[in-house]
Amino acid sequence: MEQIFIRLFEEKFGKPPASILQIEGDGSSRAMYRVIGDAMETSVAVVGPDRDENRAFLSYTRAFRSIGLPVPDIYAADEEAGIYLEEDLGETTLFDGIVAARAEDPGADFPESMIPVYERILEILPRFQVEGGQVVDYSVAYPRAAFDRQSILWDLNYFKYHFLKLAHVDFNEARLEKDFRRLTTFLLAADTRHFLYRDFQSRNVMLRDGEPWFIDYQGGRRGALQYDVASLLYDPKAGIPEALRERLLEHYLDNLQKHLPRVDRERFRQHFRGYVLVRIMQAMGAYGYRGFFERKPRFLQSVPGAIRNLERILETGFVALELPELRTVFERICNNAALRKSQPKPLPGLTLHVGSFSYKGGYPDDSGGHGGGFVFDCRAVHNPGRYPEYAPLCGCDEPVSEFLDTLPETAEFWENVRDLVERQVGVYLTRGFQSLSVYFGCTGGQHRSVYFAEKLAAHLRRHYPSVNVVLSHREEGKWPARRAAAEAAAAGV
Repeated sequence: MEQIFIRLFEEKFGKPPASILQIEGDGSSRAMYRVIGDAMETSVAVVGPDRDENRAFLSYTRAFRSIGLPVPDIYAADEEAGIYLEEDLGETTLFDGIVAARAEDPGADFPESMIPVYERILEILPRFQVEGGQVVDYSVAYPRAAFDRQSILWDLNYFKYHFLKLAHVDFNEARLEKDFRRLTTFLLAADTRHFLYRDFQSRNVMLRDGEPWFIDYQGGRRGALQYDVASLLYDPKAGIPEALRERLLEHYLDNLQKHLPRVDRERFRQHFRGYVLVRIMQAMGAYGYRGFFERKPRFLQSVPGAIRNLERILETGFVALELPELRTVFERICNNAALRKSQPKPLPGLTLHVGSFSYKGGYPDDSGGHGGGFVFDCRAVHNPGRYPEYAPLCGCDEPVSEFLDTLPETAEFWENVRDLVERQVGVYLTRGFQSLSVYFGCTGGQHRSVYFAEKLAAHLRRHYPSVNVVLSHREEGKWPARRAAAEAAAAGV
């Protein structure tokens, strides 16, 4: 990976970098590094494991830059490796700016110095939505080309399963599903022809020399105008007072009318409140997923702010729609003293037992003590052990892994295993289970099974940091003897 960083940096700057520093993660599966030259040229290397997500980001970026929108330049990319080098916009997010301004004026409801920044952001947002929506290629949108009925229901069920269930908030599932369907129909009556940024909030706006720059729009798709302005104004981390929200919404509508002169403000506002609800629920689902069982406390710290937003919606008339069960659920959340604390207690963690074995010794013992899990037979993959140069080695060794990496059946096998295990891990985390076993078997328990066990363990540790991954190789004690025997044979002993 580092060699790819160096090559991409050389493509842009004509020389190798002087240093590569990892940037603290943002809660996504991507990893980022600041790559610095000896004359302080800087760039950000992004490692994105999701190829579709990378393709959408790169395509959208090129489209936005073609019409002069303030997004980072893409310096170079290796799309096959899932790595790209982009312009360094610095380290100050809009959220950081709010925190710093609040420290200077702790008694204010909201820092006066940040209001012009928000106004500038809301002047640019209609350009993304209308002008950007005319130049982006929606065929690369991921996971769907539009924020349609299916997408909305995904978000609503995300809230149900990852927040309500994990926070133990009572609800009637049949009545809640009925409200979800009614709300979805109402939302889709809005104008859904424009670009929907999807995650338009204070950590995805960078401030450079006082001007906003925009990142993390790879989830964008066609959708309603209301969603993104709701995301920004009801961002619980920002804590914008209601009167200021109203003023900023008017500012946004004034600028939107420069692009869409016939926009119906009254109709816009009716649907706006519905999209506020959806955005709050989507965000709370994310807080539950990241906080309760991934045990990342900064996400749980946003829950009280989201609850205050729900309270404000309830106090100011809710929505112009009968949603009795959803309203009851919101009232229960608002009355839950434990959820109003800054750090609700996360669920117990999941331990994942990953291992390799030889079929000659039978199936492995049940390490988790629950009698369940997966056993994958690797014997359909070509065996490196048949070759003298690989026979004394194991799947941990680089020559063996390089050999297996070149085989097409390796990639197919790995993708199927990874997808199946990830689905199971997601379900186990959601349901609060504490143990899952995944074992790989092959003829000798030395090459293929070891390779896949190591690969899966590394993948899960990288993408599920809250999961305790325990890796074991049952036949490991036999490997040194095989190496010694091979070395003795080569020396004529």
